[in-house]
Amino acid sequence: MTAEKTDRIEKIRRKIASFPKGPGLYFFKDQNDKVLYIGKAKNLRARASSYFQPSEDLLATRGPWIAEMLGKIETADFLETDNEVDAILREARLIKDIHPPYNTDLLDDKTFPYLEITTRDDFPGVYVTRKPRTGSRLFGPFTSAKELRSIVVELQRIFKFRTCTLDISADDPKRSFFRPCILYSIKQCTAPCGAKIEKTEYKKIISDLVTFLKSKRSVILRQLQKEMQQASSKLEYETAAMFRDRIRLIERLDRRGEPDLDVQPEVFASEPSEALEKLQKILESPQPIRIIEGIDVAHISGSDAVGSLVKFIDGRPFKSGYRRFKIKTVAGIDDFAMIAEVVSRRYKYAMAGEELWPDLILIDGGAGQLHAAQKALKDLQASSPEQIKEKKVDTKVAALAKKEEELYLQGKPEPLKLSRTNPALKLLQYVRDESHRFAQHYHHLLRSKKIPNQK
Repeated sequence: MTAEKTDRIEKIRRKIASFPKGPGLYFFKDQNDKVLYIGKAKNLRARASSYFQPSEDLLATRGPWIAEMLGKIETADFLETDNEVDAILREARLIKDIHPPYNTDLLDDKTFPYLEITTRDDFPGVYVTRKPRTGSRLFGPFTSAKELRSIVVELQRIFKFRTCTLDISADDPKRSFFRPCILYSIKQCTAPCGAKIEKTEYKKIISDLVTFLKSKRSVILRQLQKEMQQASSKLEYETAAMFRDRIRLIERLDRRGEPDLDVQPEVFASEPSEALEKLQKILESPQPIRIIEGIDVAHISGSDAVGSLVKFIDGRPFKSGYRRFKIKTVAGIDDFAMIAEVVSRRYKYAMAGEELWPDLILIDGGAGQLHAAQKALKDLQASSPEQIKEKKVDTKVAALAKKEEELYLQGKPEPLKLSRTNPALKLLQYVRDESHRFAQHYHHLLRSKKIPNQK
């Protein structure tokens, strides 16, 4: 090992020695501050330092690709989390967003499951799902589908809700002639399918379940612990073990994220074909809208400003096309100028013919943000060589404002108000919200640990 390599590794070891001993994520980066690898850990210091043991041990336990990565690492960083579950969820999200070259897992579209309660139904069902329905009450995401299914079985024994997929209506007179399944016979379901329970009574069960899932569950846990102790004192060890397992499962309900915080955009994607057809008509485009790029910026009082760009192809996120930008030329609070900088930096390559233009550029904002983007594109065109100036750019530019959800289109004096159920609006909201999430997520990291830009 050369002296230079020894010094580099020793410097990294000293940096890792300052890591906390709690849970979180660690990041290995190259000389350009690009993230090479993201990992999660119960003990950040111990896990990260384990990569810098003698090379022969490392090759034996983790393979030759680790040695290749170690040759490129210049520094390490970390991000503390409240618990292991938070670390698992954040690791998955960051790997999907950043695509570090030495992470081979979690790069596909596989998502974490939710516990779904179809509260809009007359008799809500309770399900484990990766594709929730609109209007359902969600808990999670959970880190283990197998564990969640076991939890649902135990909860059903307590609350006796239905898990079937039958379409049950309270005013259906045929229910009284329907024969319930075996779950009713073993007292694990109240059988609304067979009119064995009234709608109001069943709704009360679901309300109690929701309260239980939102609470600390201490009452039920105390009751189960009491029953376990009673069984044990009677030498009924199998029964005591059953109660012990139930207690462990219910305690695992806390091994979950929050739907609004641990967003999984892939879960809520809808079928895009109809949306793209309607969008083409709205934009009055002679060609199909296949590539959409969404742009947003994030900052706090002008500090640590960042920009994001997300790419959608045929209505689906194309993660390899996502980009991040540290704002370099704007001081203070000026969202318009920040949008203009991101647009200029992104599309100078397209203007030079080095990258493809999207069919639509969607800005998160209103008329001001739209005009800033249009001016940036116009300035790019003006500063391009003569042969490039003559080439017509057919890309459409639009902006979608939050709250009122008004769509601002280039060349249109007034914003367009689409129906909330319009598939085109839902697709644009998906792109807009994904660019916002991507910007905020990166901004949070910059503020937390100053993890550097990937571009």
